[in-house]
Amino acid sequence: MVAAVDEVFRALADPTRRRLLDELFRSDGQTLGQLEERFAMTRFGVMKHLKVLEEAGLVVARRRGREKLHFLNAVPIRLVHDRWVSKYAEPWVAGLSELKSDLEQTMEKVFEIYIRATPERVWEAITDPDIRAKYNFGAGVVTDWTPGSPLRLESPNAERPLGDGEVVEVDPPRRLVHTMRALWGDDVKSEGFSRVTWEIEQIQDSCRVRVTHDELREGANEQLYGGWPMILSGLKTWLETGELLTTPGSLLYT
Repeated sequence: MVAAVDEVFRALADPTRRRLLDELFRSDGQTLGQLEERFAMTRFGVMKHLKVLEEAGLVVARRRGREKLHFLNAVPIRLVHDRWVSKYAEPWVAGLSELKSDLEQTMEKVFEIYIRATPERVWEAITDPDIRAKYNFGAGVVTDWTPGSPLRLESPNAERPLGDGEVVEVDPPRRLVHTMRALWGDDVKSEGFSRVTWEIEQIQDSCRVRVTHDELREGANEQLYGGWPMILSGLKTWLETGELLTTPGSLLYT
Protein backbone atom coordinates (compact mmCIF):
# COMPACT_ATOMS: atom_id res chain seq x y z
CA MET A 1 0.00 0.00 0.00
CA VAL A 2 2.84 2.44 0.87
CA ALA A 3 4.56 1.87 -2.48
CA ALA A 4 1.31 2.38 -4.35
CA VAL A 5 0.60 5.64 -2.49
CA ASP A 6 4.14 6.84 -3.21
CA GLU A 7 3.59 6.25 -6.94
CA VAL A 8 0.36 8.26 -6.84
CA PHE A 9 2.07 11.19 -5.11
CA ARG A 10 4.99 11.10 -7.56
CA ALA A 11 2.61 11.07 -10.50
CA LEU A 12 0.60 14.00 -9.14
CA ALA A 13 3.72 16.05 -8.36
CA ASP A 14 4.11 17.08 -12.01
CA PRO A 15 1.83 19.91 -13.23
CA THR A 16 1.62 18.47 -16.75
CA ARG A 17 0.32 15.18 -15.40
CA ARG A 18 -2.21 17.02 -13.29
CA ARG A 19 -3.34 18.85 -16.44
CA LEU A 20 -3.71 15.53 -18.23
CA LEU A 21 -5.98 14.33 -15.44
CA ASP A 22 -7.92 17.58 -15.69
CA GLU A 23 -8.44 16.91 -19.41
CA LEU A 24 -9.79 13.45 -18.63
CA PHE A 25 -12.03 14.95 -15.93
CA ARG A 26 -13.36 17.26 -18.63
CA SER A 27 -13.85 14.54 -21.24
CA ASP A 28 -13.14 10.90 -20.40
CA GLY A 29 -11.99 8.28 -22.89
CA GLN A 30 -9.63 10.35 -25.08
CA THR A 31 -7.01 9.14 -27.54
CA LEU A 32 -3.35 10.15 -27.41
CA GLY A 33 -3.91 12.40 -30.41
CA GLN A 34 -6.79 14.22 -28.74
CA LEU A 35 -4.74 14.82 -25.59
CA GLU A 36 -1.65 15.86 -27.58
CA GLU A 37 -3.61 18.70 -29.21
CA ARG A 38 -4.02 20.40 -25.83
CA PHE A 39 -0.33 20.43 -24.85
CA ALA A 40 2.64 22.35 -26.20
CA MET A 41 4.90 19.30 -26.28
CA THR A 42 5.73 16.41 -28.54
CA ARG A 43 3.61 13.29 -28.88
CA PHE A 44 6.42 11.36 -27.18
CA GLY A 45 6.33 13.74 -24.21
CA VAL A 46 2.60 13.23 -23.71
CA MET A 47 3.11 9.45 -23.99
CA LYS A 48 5.76 9.53 -21.24
CA HIS A 49 3.46 11.40 -18.86
CA LEU A 50 0.55 9.06 -19.63
CA LYS A 51 2.80 6.08 -18.92
CA VAL A 52 3.61 7.45 -15.45
CA LEU A 53 -0.09 8.01 -14.76
CA GLU A 54 -0.91 4.48 -15.93
CA GLU A 55 1.80 2.98 -13.73
CA ALA A 56 0.33 4.85 -10.76
CA GLY A 57 -3.13 3.53 -11.64
CA LEU A 58 -4.54 7.01 -12.24
CA VAL A 59 -5.22 6.36 -15.92
CA VAL A 60 -6.59 3.18 -17.50
CA ALA A 61 -6.08 2.55 -21.22
CA ARG A 62 -8.52 0.46 -23.27
CA ARG A 63 -8.41 -0.44 -26.94
CA ARG A 64 -11.51 0.07 -29.04
CA GLY A 65 -10.85 -1.06 -32.57
CA ARG A 66 -7.71 0.71 -33.73
CA GLU A 67 -7.96 3.42 -31.10
CA LYS A 68 -6.44 3.39 -27.64
CA LEU A 69 -8.63 5.35 -25.25
CA HIS A 70 -7.49 6.77 -21.90
CA PHE A 71 -9.82 6.93 -18.91
CA LEU A 72 -9.46 8.59 -15.55
CA ASN A 73 -9.33 6.06 -12.70
CA ALA A 74 -10.42 7.86 -9.53
CA VAL A 75 -9.88 4.88 -7.21
CA PRO A 76 -6.24 5.68 -6.22
CA ILE A 77 -7.27 9.25 -5.43
CA ARG A 78 -10.05 7.88 -3.24
CA LEU A 79 -7.54 5.67 -1.40
CA VAL A 80 -5.22 8.62 -0.79
CA HIS A 81 -8.20 10.66 0.41
CA ASP A 82 -9.29 7.93 2.84
CA ARG A 83 -5.77 7.51 4.18
CA TRP A 84 -4.73 11.14 4.57
CA VAL A 85 -7.59 13.63 4.55
CA SER A 86 -8.85 12.69 8.00
CA LYS A 87 -5.37 13.46 9.40
CA TYR A 88 -4.50 16.61 7.53
CA ALA A 89 -7.91 17.81 6.47
CA GLU A 90 -7.39 21.43 5.50
CA PRO A 91 -4.41 21.25 3.11
CA TRP A 92 -5.48 17.97 1.51
CA VAL A 93 -9.12 18.82 0.99
CA ALA A 94 -8.08 21.94 -0.88
CA GLY A 95 -5.71 19.97 -3.12
CA LEU A 96 -7.83 16.91 -3.71
CA SER A 97 -11.00 18.86 -4.41
CA GLU A 98 -9.58 19.55 -7.85
CA LEU A 99 -9.15 15.81 -8.41
CA LYS A 100 -12.44 14.55 -7.00
CA SER A 101 -14.50 12.12 -9.02
CA ASP A 102 -17.06 14.55 -10.42
CA LEU A 103 -16.26 13.13 -13.84
CA GLU A 104 -17.76 14.82 -16.84
CA GLN A 105 -20.72 12.83 -18.04
CA THR A 106 -19.84 10.62 -20.98
CA MET A 107 -21.05 7.26 -22.21
CA GLU A 108 -18.44 5.13 -20.42
CA LYS A 109 -16.56 5.18 -17.09
CA VAL A 110 -13.70 2.86 -16.15
CA PHE A 111 -12.42 2.19 -12.61
CA GLU A 112 -9.54 -0.08 -11.63
CA ILE A 113 -7.91 -1.32 -8.44
CA TYR A 114 -5.40 -3.99 -7.37
CA ILE A 115 -6.33 -6.27 -4.48
CA ARG A 116 -4.15 -8.81 -2.71
CA ALA A 117 -6.60 -11.72 -2.95
CA THR A 118 -7.40 -14.67 -5.19
CA PRO A 119 -9.87 -14.31 -8.08
CA GLU A 120 -12.17 -16.72 -6.26
CA ARG A 121 -12.28 -14.54 -3.14
CA VAL A 122 -12.88 -11.42 -5.21
CA TRP A 123 -15.68 -13.16 -7.11
CA GLU A 124 -17.31 -14.29 -3.87
CA ALA A 125 -17.14 -10.76 -2.45
CA ILE A 126 -18.85 -9.37 -5.56
CA THR A 127 -21.60 -11.98 -5.81
CA ASP A 128 -22.40 -12.83 -2.18
CA PRO A 129 -25.10 -10.35 -1.03
CA ASP A 130 -24.02 -10.35 2.62
CA ILE A 131 -20.37 -9.64 1.79
CA ARG A 132 -21.33 -7.14 -0.91
CA ALA A 133 -23.35 -5.14 1.63
CA LYS A 134 -20.21 -4.65 3.75
CA TYR A 135 -18.60 -2.33 1.18
CA ASN A 136 -21.49 -1.46 -1.16
CA PHE A 137 -23.18 1.25 0.92
CA GLY A 138 -24.94 -1.42 3.01
CA ALA A 139 -26.71 -2.93 -0.02
CA GLY A 140 -26.36 -6.44 -1.39
CA VAL A 141 -27.17 -7.70 -4.88
CA VAL A 142 -29.82 -10.42 -4.83
CA THR A 143 -29.93 -12.80 -7.82
CA ASP A 144 -29.03 -16.38 -8.75
CA TRP A 145 -26.32 -15.07 -11.11
CA THR A 146 -27.45 -16.94 -14.20
CA PRO A 147 -27.74 -15.10 -17.56
CA GLY A 148 -31.19 -13.67 -18.06
CA SER A 149 -32.05 -13.66 -14.35
CA PRO A 150 -33.30 -10.48 -12.67
CA LEU A 151 -31.27 -8.84 -9.92
CA ARG A 152 -32.13 -6.40 -7.16
CA LEU A 153 -29.98 -4.08 -5.08
CA GLU A 154 -31.42 -4.25 -1.55
CA SER A 155 -30.66 -2.99 1.93
CA PRO A 156 -32.60 -3.95 5.08
CA ASN A 157 -32.47 -0.28 6.09
CA ALA A 158 -34.01 0.99 2.85
CA GLU A 159 -37.76 1.20 2.39
CA ARG A 160 -37.61 -0.07 -1.19
CA PRO A 161 -35.14 -1.74 -3.59
CA LEU A 162 -32.26 0.56 -4.44
CA GLY A 163 -31.75 -0.83 -7.92
CA ASP A 164 -32.72 -3.55 -10.36
CA GLY A 165 -31.41 -5.07 -13.55
CA GLU A 166 -30.64 -8.29 -15.39
CA VAL A 167 -27.67 -10.65 -15.43
CA VAL A 168 -26.10 -10.64 -18.91
CA GLU A 169 -22.88 -12.68 -18.71
CA VAL A 170 -21.33 -14.88 -16.02
CA ASP A 171 -17.81 -16.35 -16.32
CA PRO A 172 -16.53 -17.06 -12.79
CA PRO A 173 -14.13 -15.95 -11.50
CA ARG A 174 -13.13 -13.69 -14.40
CA ARG A 175 -16.00 -11.70 -15.84
CA LEU A 176 -19.47 -10.59 -14.80
CA VAL A 177 -21.84 -8.34 -16.77
CA HIS A 178 -25.24 -7.05 -15.70
CA THR A 179 -27.54 -4.13 -16.36
CA MET A 180 -28.54 -1.77 -13.57
CA ARG A 181 -31.23 0.83 -13.00
CA ALA A 182 -30.98 3.05 -9.92
CA LEU A 183 -34.20 3.24 -7.91
CA TRP A 184 -33.23 5.21 -4.81
CA GLY A 185 -34.73 8.45 -6.17
CA ASP A 186 -36.93 9.67 -9.00
CA ASP A 187 -34.05 11.71 -10.41
CA VAL A 188 -31.89 8.64 -10.99
CA LYS A 189 -34.74 6.24 -11.83
CA SER A 190 -35.57 8.38 -14.85
CA GLU A 191 -32.09 7.68 -16.25
CA GLY A 192 -33.11 4.10 -17.08
CA PHE A 193 -30.75 1.14 -17.44
CA SER A 194 -26.99 1.18 -17.88
CA ARG A 195 -24.46 -1.68 -17.93
CA VAL A 196 -21.79 -2.75 -15.45
CA THR A 197 -18.91 -5.09 -16.37
CA TRP A 198 -16.61 -6.60 -13.73
CA GLU A 199 -13.28 -8.01 -14.96
CA ILE A 200 -10.96 -9.91 -12.61
CA GLU A 201 -7.41 -10.79 -13.68
CA GLN A 202 -4.81 -12.45 -11.49
CA ILE A 203 -1.46 -10.64 -11.41
CA GLN A 204 0.89 -12.88 -9.40
CA ASP A 205 -0.27 -12.58 -5.77
CA SER A 206 -2.87 -9.89 -6.52
CA CYS A 207 -5.92 -9.33 -8.71
CA ARG A 208 -6.64 -6.44 -11.00
CA VAL A 209 -10.32 -5.59 -10.67
CA ARG A 210 -11.71 -3.38 -13.41
CA VAL A 211 -15.25 -2.02 -13.44
CA THR A 212 -16.57 -0.56 -16.68
CA HIS A 213 -19.86 1.32 -16.36
CA ASP A 214 -21.19 2.11 -19.81
CA GLU A 215 -24.36 2.61 -21.82
CA LEU A 216 -24.83 5.78 -19.78
CA ARG A 217 -26.77 8.65 -21.24
CA GLU A 218 -24.56 11.61 -22.13
CA GLY A 219 -25.04 14.01 -19.25
CA ALA A 220 -26.28 11.23 -16.96
CA ASN A 221 -26.72 11.89 -13.25
CA GLU A 222 -23.35 11.55 -11.49
CA GLN A 223 -24.96 9.50 -8.72
CA LEU A 224 -25.06 6.55 -11.14
CA TYR A 225 -21.29 6.16 -11.31
CA GLY A 226 -19.75 8.52 -8.74
CA GLY A 227 -19.78 5.93 -5.95
CA TRP A 228 -17.51 3.38 -7.64
CA PRO A 229 -14.24 4.69 -6.13
CA MET A 230 -15.71 4.32 -2.63
CA ILE A 231 -17.13 0.86 -3.40
CA LEU A 232 -13.86 -0.46 -4.80
CA SER A 233 -11.85 1.06 -1.95
CA GLY A 234 -14.18 -0.68 0.47
CA LEU A 235 -13.84 -3.97 -1.41
CA LYS A 236 -10.05 -3.77 -1.23
CA THR A 237 -10.08 -2.93 2.48
CA TRP A 238 -12.47 -5.76 3.32
CA LEU A 239 -10.59 -8.43 1.38
CA GLU A 240 -7.14 -7.39 2.58
CA THR A 241 -7.89 -6.58 6.22
CA GLY A 242 -11.36 -7.91 7.05
CA GLU A 243 -12.30 -4.43 8.24
CA LEU A 244 -15.03 -2.07 7.07
CA LEU A 245 -14.04 1.21 5.41
CA THR A 246 -16.06 4.23 6.44
CA THR A 247 -16.88 6.49 3.50
CA PRO A 248 -19.69 8.98 2.93
CA GLY A 249 -21.48 6.32 0.90
CA SER A 250 -21.12 3.63 3.54
CA LEU A 251 -23.14 5.74 5.98
CA LEU A 252 -26.19 5.99 3.74
CA TYR A 253 -27.97 2.73 4.62
CA THR A 254 -26.35 1.59 7.86
